[in-house]
Amino acid sequence: MFRIGLLAVLRSKCLGKTIGVMITASHNPEIDNGVKLVEPLGEMLKQSWEGYCTELANAETEDAMIESLKKVISEENIPMDVASSVVIARDTRPSGDLLVKALLDGLNVMKADIKNYDMLTTPQLHYMVRCINTKGTPDAYGEPTTDGYYNKLYAAFKRFISGKPKLSQLHVDCANGVGAPKLKELIKVMGDDIDIKVENDQITTKGKLNYKCGADFVKLNQLQPEGMELKPGYRACSLDGDADRIVYYYVDNDNKFRLLDGDKIASIAAGYIMDMAKIANIEIPREDGSKSPLKIGVVQTAYANGSSTDYLRNKLNVPVPFTQTGVKHLHHEAQKYDVGVYFEANGHGTVLFSDAAIKTFKNTKGSTPEQEKAIESLQGLTELINQAVGDAISDMLLVEAILTVRGWTLEQWNSQYTDLPSKQEKVKVANRHQFKCIKADTELAEPKELQDIINVEVKKYPHGRCFVRPSGTEDIVRVYAEADTTENALKLNYTISGVVFDKFGGVGERPSYYL
Repeated sequence: MFRIGLLAVLRSKCLGKTIGVMITASHNPEIDNGVKLVEPLGEMLKQSWEGYCTELANAETEDAMIESLKKVISEENIPMDVASSVVIARDTRPSGDLLVKALLDGLNVMKADIKNYDMLTTPQLHYMVRCINTKGTPDAYGEPTTDGYYNKLYAAFKRFISGKPKLSQLHVDCANGVGAPKLKELIKVMGDDIDIKVENDQITTKGKLNYKCGADFVKLNQLQPEGMELKPGYRACSLDGDADRIVYYYVDNDNKFRLLDGDKIASIAAGYIMDMAKIANIEIPREDGSKSPLKIGVVQTAYANGSSTDYLRNKLNVPVPFTQTGVKHLHHEAQKYDVGVYFEANGHGTVLFSDAAIKTFKNTKGSTPEQEKAIESLQGLTELINQAVGDAISDMLLVEAILTVRGWTLEQWNSQYTDLPSKQEKVKVANRHQFKCIKADTELAEPKELQDIINVEVKKYPHGRCFVRPSGTEDIVRVYAEADTTENALKLNYTISGVVFDKFGGVGERPSYYL
């Protein structure tokens, strides 16, 4: 962590901007911890600098560490005589205090200007960094304080739902993480304009963080979290440990659990934006001097449910490009649109608006009351959504606002399309590097024999789809399969998982359920 402090200072000097450092391990167990570096506009660290991080972290001696730092300074032509500015925060993990001290030691050695926000959600720190770097510019994002964050979200939400009946109570599982106290602070600001019950808020009880609760647990296990007792008619959602992921859910009248994941959130957001864009009927100025209609896209990965892709493309008629797995790939692709929506199935995502779109929304007046309202709604979305990064609290308010305006229940939202049954399996292998993905991780270039087998097997099942993708960090491959029924999705997955294990270096005992 000391070394991350050194690198953060170098990044700040390199750009002449404020950089953020967030100490968190997100949805992972409480005993884990980690760190994220935040770029000036709230983006994730530039990919070329990830290599510097790895090299610096792995330097075995002090001399090696110094040489690594010299390499960064030389390759990036960093002016060491300029000032540096770094803002930091942590989540609720017990190890956070010690790691902050080590981080501060590194920052102080380099004489950085430091702002310690203490405890924040990860998206809040991203927001702070963007606000600081845009302050006093035409693109000023807001006040770099928690009050500034809450007031911005509340003002946008209140304007959005004006005149509409309030929704019934929302039960929010905060994963016993930092989202709990921060959501409570927001509720104080919003008062009677929203009805939220905070659940799983035990941030000082050892071992509770993300344990059998939180967005990741709910998504992976298709179960309601411990600490909540849902009944038919209840509305609920879960944040993860640092509040950058969210999934919604409910139990139906037959007490069956129903999940609305990131794919569903992307769909409700895209559907509303498409409707408002049609009514607004505005054109966006282009660099060549021409004008053209608003370009809207929803970016997905191979893990998106096939039904969601079909709904977006064929019902909403919106472009759906695919990227490699990973938020940085989704974010980059979404930036190519005037309005770029991206959500991973796990509930991590946001909506990006181009500068040209934001300016057009602000400067365009509708010729009819309906058109004016649609333009105002689009402009309101740019304030309600945290465009710096996926933000569970901001995304929750987005969903609540759209449900309010639509007058929808969770059941009505869920009925827009039905997810195909799917199954994901991890297979331990001796060498993950033999698996080479192409076409946004949806196919294998190598081993070709395995891809040929997959092509044959998927044709056996209606709506069959399957891909194999190696882990980036450990010798496992992930096998994802979906089909028209749960039985067929399991058959397809376990057939391919068995082939991977038998023919491509499976390690350990072969699971008995593999076909």
